[in-house]
Amino acid sequence: MSTPSRFDRGHTDDLMSFLAASPSPYHAVANAAARLEKAGFQQVRETDAWDASTGGKYVLRGGAIIAWYVPEGAAAHTPFRIVGAHTDSPNLRVKPLPDTGAYGWRQIAVEVYGGTLLNTWLDRDLGLAGRLTLRDGSHVLVNVDRALLRVPQLAIHLDRSANDGLKLDRQKHLQPIWGLGDVAEGDLIRFLEQEAGLAEGEVTGWDLMVHSIEPPSYLGRDKELLAGPRMDNLISVHAGAAALAASASSELSYIPVLAAFDHEENGSQADTGADGPLLGTVLERSVFARGGTYEDKARAFAGTVCLSSDTGHAIHPNYAERHDPTHHPRANGGPILKVNVNQRYATDGSGRAVFAAACERAGVPWQHFVSNNAMPCGTTIGPITAARHGIQTVDIGVAILSMHSARELCGADDPYLLANALLSFLQG
Repeated sequence: MSTPSRFDRGHTDDLMSFLAASPSPYHAVANAAARLEKAGFQQVRETDAWDASTGGKYVLRGGAIIAWYVPEGAAAHTPFRIVGAHTDSPNLRVKPLPDTGAYGWRQIAVEVYGGTLLNTWLDRDLGLAGRLTLRDGSHVLVNVDRALLRVPQLAIHLDRSANDGLKLDRQKHLQPIWGLGDVAEGDLIRFLEQEAGLAEGEVTGWDLMVHSIEPPSYLGRDKELLAGPRMDNLISVHAGAAALAASASSELSYIPVLAAFDHEENGSQADTGADGPLLGTVLERSVFARGGTYEDKARAFAGTVCLSSDTGHAIHPNYAERHDPTHHPRANGGPILKVNVNQRYATDGSGRAVFAAACERAGVPWQHFVSNNAMPCGTTIGPITAARHGIQTVDIGVAILSMHSARELCGADDPYLLANALLSFLQG
């Protein structure tokens, strides 16, 4: 018999707040950490010695967070149950020399990050957010969440063929406007110092990106849909944090983990990415802090399972031919199990059984996703996690439309259905 679902539409309401408050990976991990701290989790620093204490802990590094809960009586060889996700989304990011412009327009020099749908950034009111690095090496988060920037599209009168196939040059056509007048070197950073209440010249480094300031909202006659930014993949980060906080219990036979990485959208090859050593190092240190040996670590990893949770494609009513003809994931149909025999996703039959059991216990419906054979298939942190750590990994997620747009769309029930499935999985 299935257990009652713990999360309901209130989870989706909280997701909307999380999306709005997380315009950058740095904000996303800070907000996830705040939710975990309310559940009793405590930050541990990588530079400190770790002890064998039980309870909830987390590590922050840049735009990544690894959090875990050690129940009472956990042995050194106790396996982990991991929810994997990523915090970054495709967007436009500020260059090292940001101040530019021409013909009396002041602009910001940006670089395209990840595989974003370029046209979705046109004629949209944009804010600016990210992380400022100070002279002493500390960091300050900044979020200018108002209409600050705009990438203006060329008028139809000057490009009569625009509706027949818009072509955007990534270098020339995407530099946003933010004012009038002469270009002044250092102007943007001085402005952000004022916004953050810092002294002029205190900022020596920055990681900044633009974001749409339009808030998330329910959509449709019956509000059964949810529109918002950065759903890929903050839906999974939010659901994973909620599931980990709710799973914290001394009755667990596994150690539940949330691993939310940065830089998935450009290959995961970073110290905060899934292809870096962060997850393996944290798990090893947890084993060793509890008195474990290399043998204990090998035993723990051999029994570990990871659900790599990322968004997938819901069937598009206007482009059904782009999807597999027999696999049609639908909005509000529950989380999807993602399969690709060429290992673009890590799911196999054994992983399918793990996910199916978790959904059955939670009373959550679920669906299959596989790509059309004639279309290239995307990938996730799943195959990277499986190959790098030798951990059984299963790829899942929420089906959405407009993936990699500045504003995406999903079923309003799917976020809490995902959270319930993750909670069931973490509880084992």
